[in-house]
Amino acid sequence: MTLPEPSSRPRPSLVPPEFPSPLAQPSHARAASIAPPAAAAAPVPAGPPVPAGAARRGRSAPIWLFGILLVVLVILIAYFLTAIGPAASIIGMVLALLPLAGVLLAVRIVDRWEPEPIGLLILAVAWGAVAAVGIALGVDLLLAVMFGQSSSTAAEVLSAVVQAPVVEEVGKGLGLLVILAVGRRAFDGPVDGIVYGALIGAGFAFTENIQYFAISLIDGGVADVSVTFFMRGILSPFAHVMFTSVTGFAVGLAVRRGASVGGALGPWAVGLAGAIALHALWNGSAVLGDFFALYLMLQVPLFVLFIFGIVFLRREEARLTRARLSDYAAAGWFTPQEVDMLATGRGRKAAMDWAGTLRGDRRPLMRSFISDATALAAARQRALTGRDPHAADDERMLLDRATAARAALFAP
Repeated sequence: MTLPEPSSRPRPSLVPPEFPSPLAQPSHARAASIAPPAAAAAPVPAGPPVPAGAARRGRSAPIWLFGILLVVLVILIAYFLTAIGPAASIIGMVLALLPLAGVLLAVRIVDRWEPEPIGLLILAVAWGAVAAVGIALGVDLLLAVMFGQSSSTAAEVLSAVVQAPVVEEVGKGLGLLVILAVGRRAFDGPVDGIVYGALIGAGFAFTENIQYFAISLIDGGVADVSVTFFMRGILSPFAHVMFTSVTGFAVGLAVRRGASVGGALGPWAVGLAGAIALHALWNGSAVLGDFFALYLMLQVPLFVLFIFGIVFLRREEARLTRARLSDYAAAGWFTPQEVDMLATGRGRKAAMDWAGTLRGDRRPLMRSFISDATALAAARQRALTGRDPHAADDERMLLDRATAARAALFAP
């Protein structure tokens, strides 16, 4: 049978009635109908998934890509050791790890609803820390060879407000297209785009901070490096994260609408323009105006809006999880109470607490049930958009795993 869209409780809204939220999109394809469950199977412990080669394709980064990044990393290390020296580089790296750790923790919280594959997360950080930095340094070197070095004020302003935002955001933004190309089956929407963009920005800021901290230490000792660390590590650890997240949001929104890599190029360019504008505004406030006044009046409100935007998108992900799991509940695979539990953070926490009271502490089983059910909802959404021909295979695998985990939870 073909399942109708689940109805929702009426509530005041400015959204037209045919769309349950501002980010909801019409279906571009008809997903396979959901058959009712067979007789209850014997409890089967749920373990980590072991996908076949076809299932991994589109959800992981190829080894050769990491090989290329490794070659670029070796070149960057040689550059830092030559230009800055080993001692200053190591001290700069240690200091740069501190804001990086805070950013990674924040991104982990954002990504907790439906976590992305670890390989793609590592690729995002590596692209920002290695490839994007390599692109920026390569363009700097090329421009220096073509036009020569200039220490004039106009040249410094042009470099900070025009060259750096354009070159750096293009370098980071290319990473989003690469991740979409190799991990298109794990790139499901705006939140995923923000996560990948944030990690690319965090990786870029990490490598850039090594250079800034090391040069400050060489030029002015502990006093200068302390000021630089306060400015970059305390006041603005999320600057690059926000810039590239704008591009990631645009790409993720296009993906949610069913766009391929080619179809996402237009939204990518729009998001990239926004990232460049924010980056230029940030750099301009540092070289053209009163940085602290603009920081309080402009950058802090932008960061607050960024946080509210992420909260809104997380709620949209929860709404989508509820809608897609309701399809399965209508066919008898889940109870309405289970859908309510899986679609809210409070429900998930209560479920984990309850699982901890069962014999043998079954929280790992509950965690597997929540993870597989959430991934199942994402797979069905991909089937509805028609952009993933393997979504039906993912649905069957994840449905088997979720029902096995539930059976193990209730086993005597």
